[in-house]
Amino acid sequence: MTKALYLSGAALLALTAAPSFAQDSGTAGVSAATTGADAQSAEPTDTDNATPGDIVVTAQKRSERLQDVPVAISVVSGDQLAAKGALNLEGAQYLVPTLNFRKSGTAINQSLFLRGVGTSTFSIAGEPSISTVVDGVVYSRAGEAFSDLIDIDRIEVLRGPQGTLFGKNTSAGVINIITKRPGDDFGGFLEGGYYTNGNEYRVRGAVDLPLGENVKSRFTGFYGNYDGNIRNIAQNNDRVNGYEHYGVRGMIVADPTPDLTFTLIADYRKSKDDCCAEVIGTTPRNATTGAVLPVAAVLPDIRGDKSRTVNQDLVTSTNETSWGVSLQADAQLGTQTVTYIGSYREYDNEEIRDGDWLPQAYVGFNQLHDFGPQTSNTFTQELRLTSPSDQFFSYVLGAFYSRAETERTFTRNDLVCTVTPTPPALTPCTTTGAVVTRPTGTAEFGSVFKNLAFFGQGTFNITDRFRVIGGFRYTSDQLDVSHIRRTTLTGPGINGNFDRGVNNAYIRLVAAGVRPTDAATQAVAFSDGVPFIAKTTNDNWSGKAGVQYDIARQSTAYATYSRGYKGPAFNVFFNLTATGTNAIEPETADAYEIGLKNTFFDGKLVLNLAGYYAKYHNFQANNPDFVAGVLVTRFTNAGEISTRGGELDIVFQPVRDLSFSGGLAYTDAHIDQFKVPVSGAAGVVPNGTTLGYAPKWKGSLGADYRIRTGGMVDFTLGAQGSYQSKQISQLDASEAVRDATTIKGYGLVDLAVGVVDNDDRFRLSFQVKNLFDQSFASAITSGGPGGSYRYLIPREADRYYGVTGRVNF
Repeated sequence: MTKALYLSGAALLALTAAPSFAQDSGTAGVSAATTGADAQSAEPTDTDNATPGDIVVTAQKRSERLQDVPVAISVVSGDQLAAKGALNLEGAQYLVPTLNFRKSGTAINQSLFLRGVGTSTFSIAGEPSISTVVDGVVYSRAGEAFSDLIDIDRIEVLRGPQGTLFGKNTSAGVINIITKRPGDDFGGFLEGGYYTNGNEYRVRGAVDLPLGENVKSRFTGFYGNYDGNIRNIAQNNDRVNGYEHYGVRGMIVADPTPDLTFTLIADYRKSKDDCCAEVIGTTPRNATTGAVLPVAAVLPDIRGDKSRTVNQDLVTSTNETSWGVSLQADAQLGTQTVTYIGSYREYDNEEIRDGDWLPQAYVGFNQLHDFGPQTSNTFTQELRLTSPSDQFFSYVLGAFYSRAETERTFTRNDLVCTVTPTPPALTPCTTTGAVVTRPTGTAEFGSVFKNLAFFGQGTFNITDRFRVIGGFRYTSDQLDVSHIRRTTLTGPGINGNFDRGVNNAYIRLVAAGVRPTDAATQAVAFSDGVPFIAKTTNDNWSGKAGVQYDIARQSTAYATYSRGYKGPAFNVFFNLTATGTNAIEPETADAYEIGLKNTFFDGKLVLNLAGYYAKYHNFQANNPDFVAGVLVTRFTNAGEISTRGGELDIVFQPVRDLSFSGGLAYTDAHIDQFKVPVSGAAGVVPNGTTLGYAPKWKGSLGADYRIRTGGMVDFTLGAQGSYQSKQISQLDASEAVRDATTIKGYGLVDLAVGVVDNDDRFRLSFQVKNLFDQSFASAITSGGPGGSYRYLIPREADRYYGVTGRVNF
């Protein structure tokens, strides 16, 4: 704790001494949202004289000043992300105090948390609690949301339930991403960068191409390659946890008439990640005697979050391909605006996983390798009507439809061996006389989410200073799933066949009085080779109500109540059994929020405060439960939870070339009433337990300063600091496991210095990341060899350096 406080104090000192990565003259530190550009219609404008008070967002499906929106929102500009070196939302978490990121072995299993609430699941029939929206298009799969943030204008982080305007799977919040729009004239940029500690190369560029008098376009491309921050002894000490990413994006905006705008967007991305190998950070020990197990000899560098070496014969990796196209039409009909957004997206993911974390199979330590290709597609349609905001009753009305389909084929291969008598030393399965079996199983499963919704939100402007807000959303959900697993030989992590015949037999046996655990075992004999199918539906009314009052000309207070909703789910994964085929009930939330938005000094200082309380019912989470008499972790309704806290956001630009931005959050998110598993209470997490990825305190502070010399070049100085207190990584019934998987508090400081042409035609920046070389883990999980714990070490856990050059034309 002393070291963490020292680091956070040093961060503040560094920030005071050398303010954050300046990006554009005159707008340093001010969100690019000040341009007024949004996903609907507006074009960028000159921001040379923009102030923090001018920040414009589209959090309520219309362009509004951030200070006029009665919602707690953090805005991060694309320039801030680039300065931080943030490739995706994992990097953005260091800029938004209420946002946390759960890293996992493969990208498809990662998740976001806001105010301590998020969804972690291996099921393809479960949705996230935080929705990611890019240029008005909802990304239905959590994994796709973690793609590269390229050519970003801004990110709006909306905290708390946002079900009225953004729909289901927004029970904890929304990440609203807006990309840069084409300029009126030919121009663009080319940027390249190099970073140490793994030889990372990045290249990206964009060009604006006018295609006619009323047609303009912007095309963006990127490539990145990184060797990784972990070395693998089993593969010539090569680096792993790296990536190779590349892709393109294009946007065409056409204005055939002054009252009609079409926006066509298409993108393609390819990712090859040998990520994320989990280091073994604790020593394997005998559970009874505490003696060190012989397997420790092949587990290198056992030093907790300081471990940087693995010894694995299979590299855990993810290969992804995604592409999509969307069309938006904005028509001005009198004083009303009609907006249509239609989209189609495909997202393919191939998961390859080493599940034993060893260089080979040993007696008593089996080899476990997973291979799970997945394909998915999403089709969405949205239509809405927006009134002017300067009338007594302003409103947004709309309808939304989506269909999201996912199919996965998952194979688990084991290698198991025995030697008689059992040898006292660690013995490879290649030993003469070893009896070897190779259990394997393959499951094919899928899900189809269908969602139809009608929504509306209105504001009554009772007086010039007092407003009443109300909104509703009617949602109709249907979820269909299927599953079949085939195996000729069961083994570690592989249950027997599962299909329609197995499930029906289980139901008959239980109805006849056979114990569920016995019935599950007997039912396997009734396998008929026909996939198990199930369906669930649900209708829901959610909404919002609130008041807003201008205490003074630049000070607005608000109080709101929001009803959040996330649709039903199934726990559809490789090892599904008849005991886990029940539908998971929808998750709902009742949330209360009060806020005060202040603008001072002619818009130069924005200081926003928010306090909140939210109660979640039927919380969907990975939850200790019994399957066939064995305590496991699976996706269920975990019970009731609540979160409460306070938040502060600040943006300050005292003079043109100096700006500060940051925030502070206090979060108390914990279990109120845990749902006891039907087979017993051994897996109950105690009431009052803090939720995972919910640090009590988290804050960030950044600044930037441009030194204008009056000569050919100017200089920039910058710093970015962040701090968070300890957080639980694995929510478990065992206090010992919770303690062992608690990530300690840590603080990070980044510094930068740059040279920039006084007309911003070129820029050269030098950076040091994690100045104090603060080591930490992004995830700690039980279940390693011999009862050890697995650590995921992010790139940011080591000091490294970088240089970036950019040319604007």
